Amino acid sequence: MNKRDLIDAISPRLGDKKTATEAVNALLDTIQHAVASGDKVSITGFGVFEKTDRPARTARNPATGAAIKVPKSSVPKFRAGADFKALVNGDKKVAAAKR
Repeated sequence: MNKRDLIDAISPRLGDKKTATEAVNALLDTIQHAVASGDKVSITGFGVFEKTDRPARTARNPATGAAIKVPKSSVPKFRAGADFKALVNGDKKVAAAKR
């Protein structure tokens, strides 16, 4: 499922595609800006989005074997919540979508 599919899936619940597009864009923008600024976004039952710092390290080029210095960086991280894990694992039933 991509962003367009997600919008199509929720548009019947919100009334139209324009409203669904605005809702999806607002949600994603808010999560991205919060995580980029260092905040943790926790959605109960779904999961946690957070920023993680990776230290500088030395890696190897697989083609030549030469050592490469990789600078420190920050990356987004997602940890699934217990309800989400149970749903994916088949321990919890999928709720029927309202249409």
